[in-house]
Amino acid sequence: MAGKLFVVGTPIGNLSDFPPRGVETLKNVDFIAAEDTRVSVKLLNHFEIKKPMISYFEHNKREKGEEIINRILNGENCAIITDAGMPCISDPGEDLVRLAHEKGVKVQSVPGPSALVTALAISGMASGRFTFEGFLSVNKQSRREHLASLQNEKRTMIFYEAPHKLTATLKDMLSFFGDRQIALVRELTKLHETVERLTLSYAAEFYSENTPKGEFVLIVEGKKEENGEEMTISQAVLMAKELMEKGMSASAAAKAAANNSGFKKNDIYKELV
Repeated sequence: MAGKLFVVGTPIGNLSDFPPRGVETLKNVDFIAAEDTRVSVKLLNHFEIKKPMISYFEHNKREKGEEIINRILNGENCAIITDAGMPCISDPGEDLVRLAHEKGVKVQSVPGPSALVTALAISGMASGRFTFEGFLSVNKQSRREHLASLQNEKRTMIFYEAPHKLTATLKDMLSFFGDRQIALVRELTKLHETVERLTLSYAAEFYSENTPKGEFVLIVEGKKEENGEEMTISQAVLMAKELMEKGMSASAAAKAAANNSGFKKNDIYKELV
């Protein structure tokens, strides 16, 4: 009889947030798939959990995924955990869960803390509708193309960001979104948890002069409704030209302008070249 795959949420900072059912599940499974076993062993030791772990992360997920699923199909129960928060959200665990469903393995949730929802809840930003955009690419071109595609997004946008990339990200956001409101939520559930409600211009200036510390969740105001006529093809081409001036290729700029205007990419591209 096949076992199960348990998706177990872990604390995002404060170990006291680990739910009793999470502890019980990790104690009862046969083995644990962990993003970084060196991080996870601290959690296991704290709750006196002694179970074998298998390393499962971005660069070995194909090989290890098959191994994990085969063990479950042979009757073992497995829990997948990440370094912090719910696995499978902006995380390679997504692939393991997909593979489990494809192979007919039962997947069961053991929910725990989630940084994106927790940050939104304490940010004071509009939460009725939002979009989670995860981590932006370290590649400058890819990052800017991602932001360009969101210029007309009306929902609140949530991003994760590392401290060493924060300043560049804020400057790019200001360039593509204009001077909107942003909430910077740092070190959730930890001793130095903070929420800063700023404008993008002030945030970009402040962190260019002050070294960011800790992991950030960025919550950016969506584009406000504008009264007026729909964008013309000339305005769409002008938008594409402005994006090219910021370093985007003609093809990428045409695609971004198409996403924001409703015109076809090829029509905009022809006007550009």
